[in-house]
Amino acid sequence: MKPLRCGLIGYGAWGSHHARVISANRRARLVAIAARTETTRSRAQAEHPGCEIYADYRELLLRDDIDAVVVVLPSHLHAEVGLAVLDSNRHMLLEKPMCLTVNDCEIMTDLARVRNRVLAIGHEMRQSSLWGKVKELIAAGAIGDPRYALIELWRKPYRLGADGWRYDIERVGNWILEEPIHFFDLARWYLEGIAKPESVYARAASSRTDRPELQDFFSATLNFSGGRYAVISQSLGGWEHHQVVKVSGTDGALWASWSGAMDRTFEPAFSLRLRRGDAIEDVPLARAAGEVFELETQFAQFVHAVQEGAPLAATGDDGCWAVRLCLKAQESVQRGVPMPF
Repeated sequence: MKPLRCGLIGYGAWGSHHARVISANRRARLVAIAARTETTRSRAQAEHPGCEIYADYRELLLRDDIDAVVVVLPSHLHAEVGLAVLDSNRHMLLEKPMCLTVNDCEIMTDLARVRNRVLAIGHEMRQSSLWGKVKELIAAGAIGDPRYALIELWRKPYRLGADGWRYDIERVGNWILEEPIHFFDLARWYLEGIAKPESVYARAASSRTDRPELQDFFSATLNFSGGRYAVISQSLGGWEHHQVVKVSGTDGALWASWSGAMDRTFEPAFSLRLRRGDAIEDVPLARAAGEVFELETQFAQFVHAVQEGAPLAATGDDGCWAVRLCLKAQESVQRGVPMPF
């Protein structure tokens, strides 16, 4: 089988990780990179000398030797660039959040269907040996009927992003769309086929008196059918990067934890424990957990989906749902009342 010829749009800190993963995959070949600044273009050329480097992503899309494109750009550019990629008849792996509005997400999903192109969204936690094992155990009935979940993040503030885009509310949308979007996606995924989201009630606050729109403390209660609910909480006033998932059911409970000096560490600490009845056991994991490892699995699955029609972990519909949940949570923060779906 011929390797999947890939283009990459975006070569910031996370984009360079995508380039590493594409280059290491034996079933793919990185053909071209589009990067917005001279600095990132020079770095891309030095690190991937066999690639053609472009300043304008539209020039990359004019090539006739690219089968699929990976888009790793600031959030406000996802709709424009993502639609251009699909309109050029390429398969696409798009980083989260899919778009900043539900309408743009739906337009993109519809276009992928019309073009019959694979559209994968970068919710890589679904492919984690740790967070994915939680899903596997819930689906296998290990804790009975799941009734409650807590998904919590404690870390230091976000990176600024190129040109400070992550701290510009017009470009980032809101900080719920940054990392809490992963946790909303996990909560919905864990209860998929069991219960549906019904409403969300959220609170947020900022430690920044000069930038109150950057809400670095956030908590939400996501209510599901049948009385089930999930609590999602984030503090950017902590240190390092620590995440916990706890799920309790009628017959048991799960406790997953992950810690690292930073989110993209190759040397994390992680564990998963399961209670069945009165017995508590450590659950072994097949491989290391963390987004630098999950990115490899995500891209490999994308290649299989394009070449063999394999299913995706996170589709355009999943990406759209995650954005919808986050925007309803932000609306709840602003109005001070629960918001139905």
